[in-house]
Amino acid sequence: MSGLVLKLGPRERVMINGVVMENGDRRARLNVITPDANVLRLRDAIHPGEANTPVRRVCYIAQLVLAGEADAEEGRRQLLRGIEQLSQVFQDPDSRSHLTGATAAVVEGRFYQAMRGLRNLLPREARLLGVAQPAT
Repeated sequence: MSGLVLKLGPRERVMINGVVMENGDRRARLNVITPDANVLRLRDAIHPGEANTPVRRVCYIAQLVLAGEADAEEGRRQLLRGIEQLSQVFQDPDSRSHLTGATAAVVEGRFYQAMRGLRNLLPREARLLGVAQPAT
């Protein structure tokens, strides 16, 4: 079976297409078959107060679009602008690869994939800023 497989722990919450769902008391496995479903584990969500670095702010924009809290077209513009700004700092080949992938995902309207690619830059950003990275 193709699609996204979610393995949820007890009481774990997930947002699918803007709807928050909570798992029951046991572990569960869900297959999301719809290819363009917007899925976000709430444990991976960036809270507004945590969007305090350049990469986190750009990830947060993608998250808002996924949650249906921001217009997709405006989010697309902001994400592309943010990724362009990040590309001025992250110039190593691996970071460039993540940024290129995130750009392609945004252009194609695949905001989850864009956010996932951008999240790979968080450890690098933490090293550049010399700060401890909070658990995500």
